[in-house]
Amino acid sequence: MEKLILAIDQGTTSTTALLVNDKLEVVARSSTEVLPSYPQYSWVEHDLDQIWEATLNTIKKLLDESKVQPAQIAGIGITNQRETVGAWSRRTMIPFHKAIVWQCRRTSDRCLELKKMSGLEQKIRKITGLVLDPYFSATKMEWLLKNVPNLKAKADSGELAFGTIDSFLVYRMSFGLSHVTDVSNASRTMLMDLESLSWDRSLLELFGIPENTLPKIHSSSEIYGRTKNMRLLPDGIPICGILGDQQAALFGQLCTAHGEAKATYGTGSFLMCNTGSEIVHSKHGLLTTVAWKIGDQTSYALEGSAFVAGAAVQFLRDNLGIIRSSSEIEGLALSAADKDMGELVFVPALTGLGAPHWKSEARGMFYGLTRGTTRAHLARATLEGIALQNDDLLGAVQEDISPKRLQSLRVDGGASANNYLMQLQSDLAGLKIVRPKVLETTALGAAMVAGLAVKIWPNLESLRAAWKLDREFDPAGNLEKVHSLKTKWRTAIRRVCLE
Repeated sequence: MEKLILAIDQGTTSTTALLVNDKLEVVARSSTEVLPSYPQYSWVEHDLDQIWEATLNTIKKLLDESKVQPAQIAGIGITNQRETVGAWSRRTMIPFHKAIVWQCRRTSDRCLELKKMSGLEQKIRKITGLVLDPYFSATKMEWLLKNVPNLKAKADSGELAFGTIDSFLVYRMSFGLSHVTDVSNASRTMLMDLESLSWDRSLLELFGIPENTLPKIHSSSEIYGRTKNMRLLPDGIPICGILGDQQAALFGQLCTAHGEAKATYGTGSFLMCNTGSEIVHSKHGLLTTVAWKIGDQTSYALEGSAFVAGAAVQFLRDNLGIIRSSSEIEGLALSAADKDMGELVFVPALTGLGAPHWKSEARGMFYGLTRGTTRAHLARATLEGIALQNDDLLGAVQEDISPKRLQSLRVDGGASANNYLMQLQSDLAGLKIVRPKVLETTALGAAMVAGLAVKIWPNLESLRAAWKLDREFDPAGNLEKVHSLKTKWRTAIRRVCLE
């Protein structure tokens, strides 16, 4: 009987499950929509019970449609939206409140208050590698303790469990026996020391978070617990791999050596570069984070995020009606000639600018519109804007890891299927772009670390032998076009950042 790994990818808008065999082939796939709610302006929440039910429904559909026997599942890997944090009862597993999603900005004022404390921002950056921002989990937990009735008393009595989504899923799958997280998720809470890989006591005290409420920090590939009372699955299946979503994509792309990088083109765009055992503190607006820990080996990474990538294409489709489906944009963009683009440039700052600019107040802009501008020009400018903001991230990574040079960039996510966008990215960066057969590398990465823990794959070499390439894009060498695009972009970014 063929042994399979069940990979669960719990994202912001859906829960996806894959069954992966030892050849790194996706045997079956299923997905269930699970949408956040918006109770107030800038607040974003998830119902943990809905996430759990969506996980169960997704697994059920996967097994029903694939006809796979649950006994074939050798291990379970989990990847997840990272900074989203929940609070639940250790005894009943019932949530005390909705989970606060990574996108939520309710603690913005608290972060501004903390930034006024002399030296605190620099201290947090040095310990955690992160910027002081509502994006991360620490101020979300603090808010819950201060605003949810009786939650502080639950913490004092030992009943409260805090955790990111990976922790919650493992807790429910093991029927409350395992309260754990891995280093990649813990590194996104703004509470973990990058060097010791442990909760930092001074930061716990700053935010008033009792350590006994937090999960134990483990490696990314080991047996954390086993399934119990799940109805759909037999008891005893090892839960044996955890990675935050972007780290999972990095591993799924097998960027396991220093200087290897990937870019995920989803709703936003996330660039991550492996820095090996070296903790590199960015001088160019990137975050420092843990990539993973496997065995005794910890790998670190630099990360830059652009908040809008595929969402810019959705904006053309849903808000402006320029295209009817996202797949139309490539053909429409190609119908616009270079010579007709003029000064037209698009800055996709529809929800602010992320790294390396970090301008949350910035807003999107089409600049250079004329009476001759058409749908095709706007489509092309949109794809160019996505590639240009990623080129900024690549430039920041290159500066931070210098004198080492990036040799290539591995890509994944829905928008990486767009050949025009990938060729343009290669031209702008002067890098080979490598696209794999399986674009769902987030779930694939979770399957890989789980499979390593239970010896579906004995080592990294066996994974490399199974990994499959779809296509490579090499720089076309049109330096004049590249120079023109970058000049327009720099001018537009200055305008956006000043306004």
